Amino acid sequence: MPQHVDQQIVSFLQHKALGIRIDSVRATTAANSGHPTTCLSVADIVAVLLGHVLRYDYNDPMSELNDRFILSKGHAVPVFYAALHQFGLISDEELLSLRKIDSVFEGHPTPRLRFNEAATGSLGQGLSIGLGMAINAQRKKLGYVTYVVLGDGECAEGSVWEAAALAGKNSTPGLVAIIDANRLAQSGESLDAHNIDTYANRWASFGWETLIIDGNDIGMTLQALSFAKTYTQGPVAIIAKTFKGFGLDDWQDKNGYHGKPLTAVEAEAAIAHLNKRFSDATHYSGKQFALAKPAVGRVPSPSVVPHPVAANIAMVMPTGKTMATRKAFGIALAQLTKDVSNVWTVDADVQNSTFTDMAGAAAPERFVQCYIAEQNMISVATGLTQRGNITFAATFAAFFSRCFDQIRMASIGRVPLRLCGSHSGCSIGEDGPSQMGLEDMSMLRAVPRSVVLYPSDGVSAYKLVYAMAAYNDGVSYMKTTRAVTPLLYDAHEVFPIGGCKVLVSSPTDKLCIVAAGITVHEALKAHKLLAEKGIAVSVIDAYSVKPLDATTIIQMANAAGGMILTVEDHYIEGGLGETVAHAVARDGIRVHSLGVHSVMRSGTPEALMALAEIDATAIVQKIEELLSAK
Repeated sequence: MPQHVDQQIVSFLQHKALGIRIDSVRATTAANSGHPTTCLSVADIVAVLLGHVLRYDYNDPMSELNDRFILSKGHAVPVFYAALHQFGLISDEELLSLRKIDSVFEGHPTPRLRFNEAATGSLGQGLSIGLGMAINAQRKKLGYVTYVVLGDGECAEGSVWEAAALAGKNSTPGLVAIIDANRLAQSGESLDAHNIDTYANRWASFGWETLIIDGNDIGMTLQALSFAKTYTQGPVAIIAKTFKGFGLDDWQDKNGYHGKPLTAVEAEAAIAHLNKRFSDATHYSGKQFALAKPAVGRVPSPSVVPHPVAANIAMVMPTGKTMATRKAFGIALAQLTKDVSNVWTVDADVQNSTFTDMAGAAAPERFVQCYIAEQNMISVATGLTQRGNITFAATFAAFFSRCFDQIRMASIGRVPLRLCGSHSGCSIGEDGPSQMGLEDMSMLRAVPRSVVLYPSDGVSAYKLVYAMAAYNDGVSYMKTTRAVTPLLYDAHEVFPIGGCKVLVSSPTDKLCIVAAGITVHEALKAHKLLAEKGIAVSVIDAYSVKPLDATTIIQMANAAGGMILTVEDHYIEGGLGETVAHAVARDGIRVHSLGVHSVMRSGTPEALMALAEIDATAIVQKIEELLSAK
């Protein structure tokens, strides 16, 4: 790594690093909260990155040629704000508004500040997001570099190594991980403390070019980052040995100071101490170096998602035939990939079950195989989406539970992820309870601005893929079924988000059944069986669980005696039943629910739905009980 270092640049950056340290103390003291010691350990790295290495047009943060900077150790974000202040990008008033209710300078990075690349702070996710951005640059030949600063403590997170493994396997260029190895975590030493060779060997074993530096030495840091930004053979890991609280003798490398701001008196003494300790950097009268900018770039134009063509749907799903909604999802995604040039698909080794292999065949350059690492898959999708792409991530519905935190953080980051969970519900059959997605609607409903869709047939699934692609206000989720089911709709039918379909009704209805997904078919069977007994009921396909078409459901329920029975292949808690009950609570409508009520087992789909009491027989029995008790 030997490279010439311009001493004037070093002196300039040392001066800025001192200012960043002082501003980090000032901001956290003003807020009376925050993590000043972790800011001090990484201040030199941030000074070099922002002050000299990062090519970024702050007047055009969305330029596709900008280098990207992700602070994965999000609790250190005051150091980023301090750097923005030191380089003249924000005012002193803005800096000192840290953590205030009306400030965009939040306690951990969020996109309320437009310079923040990703919502971080739930540790272990930044590298995967950065990997998604690096893959975008690699596949599109954009040439930007993505820098991710991680803490040593968060390197205990498995998702870090999911990202490291994939980046190493694919020799992903333009991805630089900087590990701030400051030895101390929140309550004691980090997993590997200052065993720097352990870090280096581990990253090297994953196929990364690995450098060891003194991260509190500006000259060495500048050398390492200058090398990393021109290295094109694969990802680079810089193991930076630092000291928590570096520069404050009373706090440096000492446990017990994590997340503790200085008092006003302590801050005044600390700033005086920093100026004395770094006296050579206190004043700088040399050349003022301008921030690096990329070549002239552009903001990618938003993609217009076309309406699905009815002729295409009719061609692959003729009326009167059958198709699993998971397959219809795959067919639609493949067609959408052909229709829209920035649709990407990420997979976790289930492409031949979710049918995302069709999209991969349509555009292999926009398909990313993440292998069996769902947490990494979601954050890679987040990084790709943040770079202006329409990204779909698909796996079994059950496995989204292990990456819910990544989904939650994407929502905080206002990222419009598109997710599809296949093999949902006990109706998948013999694979058993570990493979049954029975919690997914509950999880995804809880995410702010999310959309939760549960199509009952191939046509609705196909159309809703396009609706998801056009939805940009939050995370959208589609729950699909393994079983092959009859087509219910004509190819010309429309399925807006927030709608539902009234499948059958009559003036003499005694009750309204609200179902979604596979239970719509059971409800229709029950309707027929009840009709044979002289009992009329209406059936609604609530394909949009969130937002729910409460207006139509209330109207149909009032016309059917003010009673609703919901039926779902999902745990009762948090699913369709609770959604409907909440929506109609003020209207005096009685809501009863059938859903999965215990841990399931292996068996045929028919036996399992009967055991869960969500099949047609159970629906008929429940309705007869309700009507007899009226």
